[in-house]
Amino acid sequence: MRMEALAEARRWIGTPYRHQASRIGAGCDCLGLVRGIWRALYGAEPQVTPPYEAVARDADHRLRAALDRWLIEIPCGEAQPGDVLLFRWNVAEPARHCGLMSTDSRFIHAYWRRAVCETALTAWWRCRLAAAYSFPESD
Repeated sequence: MRMEALAEARRWIGTPYRHQASRIGAGCDCLGLVRGIWRALYGAEPQVTPPYEAVARDADHRLRAALDRWLIEIPCGEAQPGDVLLFRWNVAEPARHCGLMSTDSRFIHAYWRRAVCETALTAWWRCRLAAAYSFPESD
């Protein structure tokens, strides 16, 4: 499933950033990218995504709760290409950004106000890594 997820993520590269969107080529945010990958792998999304803020104002753990519900959490150190990575901007905030690991040192994500791109998984990103997930195997 990892290689299928990674291939789909690469198809989204260049899609413009659009808050709460999830349409390849037209626009998406980080969650929209993961939602689009889910649809390519499994068909319909497993739940309706409620509206959400681009920037958290209060403690909001809905993103992590949804990932916990539909994906399989794995130890961060065991993440492989095709796995979902979840980041927090600082330790006092809930995790609010996600992307897909593409190599041992890169990941694909919707870059705020820009587009879906592949970025180096630098020390800056690694120290903000909050969790990692695998997509479930399909039946």
